[in-house]
Amino acid sequence: MNGKAGIIILGYFIIIIAMVVMFGTGGGEKFEEVTAAKEKAVEIKAEASHAKIEMAGDESVKVEKTEIGHAEAEKDVTAMKCPATEAEKAQYKKYFATEGAKDKSPKCLAAKDAKDKAPKCLAVKDAEDKAPKCLAVKDAEDKAPKCLAVKDTKNMARKCPAIKIEKAKKKHKVPSHKMAPHKPSPDGVIKMLKQGNQRFFSGNCTHSNTDSARLIQAGSENQGDHAYATVITCSDSRVPVERIFDAGVMDLFVVRVAGNVCDVDEAGSIEYGLSHVHTPVLVVLGHTQCGAVTAVTHSLMGKGHPLERNIPPLVDNIIPAVSKVMDGNKGAGAAKIIPLAIEQNVWRGIEDLFMASPSTRKLVKSGKAKVVGAIYDVGTGRIKWLDPSKTDKILKFVEVNPERAMKAMAEK
Repeated sequence: MNGKAGIIILGYFIIIIAMVVMFGTGGGEKFEEVTAAKEKAVEIKAEASHAKIEMAGDESVKVEKTEIGHAEAEKDVTAMKCPATEAEKAQYKKYFATEGAKDKSPKCLAAKDAKDKAPKCLAVKDAEDKAPKCLAVKDAEDKAPKCLAVKDTKNMARKCPAIKIEKAKKKHKVPSHKMAPHKPSPDGVIKMLKQGNQRFFSGNCTHSNTDSARLIQAGSENQGDHAYATVITCSDSRVPVERIFDAGVMDLFVVRVAGNVCDVDEAGSIEYGLSHVHTPVLVVLGHTQCGAVTAVTHSLMGKGHPLERNIPPLVDNIIPAVSKVMDGNKGAGAAKIIPLAIEQNVWRGIEDLFMASPSTRKLVKSGKAKVVGAIYDVGTGRIKWLDPSKTDKILKFVEVNPERAMKAMAEK
């Protein structure tokens, strides 16, 4: 035992002599500095390992797939020198991404209590000027974490889309669907539509119901609680339906088809809008310079051109409207026939709908819904509203037509 102790003492003695030779007279102080440096290096290495990062020089930090919220971020961030002191780094060992980050936090890439204890976080250099850069997931708008804000999230990261959506969610309270909100009467809806078009063609649109809060509603609520009109119109790109009524998301239930015809598919879509989305109004909307009506007119006048095989059965509903106008205006040219045929095609669409849809007839007769015709001028943006009394006449005509459909519900 004494021999081993002697060997150990001798070993320490040799080490002391070597250190004196190496460092000279200041050897003791140098040894303490080296030891402290080694301990500091071990501490820094442990912190870096915990954060899963690699330090590249003094000027850059590469975040290696750190999970934040529900996604992964992989970014090279240059000149991100954290202004926190070495003492703060030592005190808050969870400086990079807390364990709570997986739980939607993400607690600002700082200490556990980021708001109170680690105020300067990992923002970019000159954070007050360059923030917000939302050091979050690649798709912040969809994942909506909480942006990895800097010291003052409200002021510095206010442009982050994730924060905007989070704020909108907090402000918006989703109502119960047990009782749908009261909708305007059919006459009230028609007034709203007319006022919306007035704003559109006069250049005073409000663009209501088009913000992020409305999108959140659309993702969480039933359109039947909001949509106030069903509109069937042409597929023509010059007829932007929501815009011409100054309407927004979940305001209109829209059916589009070339020539705004009411065949089987369109009648079924309209029935859904009236009976399931519970819109109090149906607008059958034609428009000036309609290509479908023009093509049918030219064809009946012997000036048509070859059409793809699926177009003739699509527009055959328009033929009766054009033929009626031509019969009433013998010898008139296409320039006179086409505008009149466009309006007559609206009335024909309403008649076809009433013939095919007992449920629509029932809703109109009960006063729960109204069907109105209109023509949109693609050159001015103004809508011409057709005489509503004619709709009533068409309904009365259909009600005595033996060929009208009688069963409102589909067979099981």
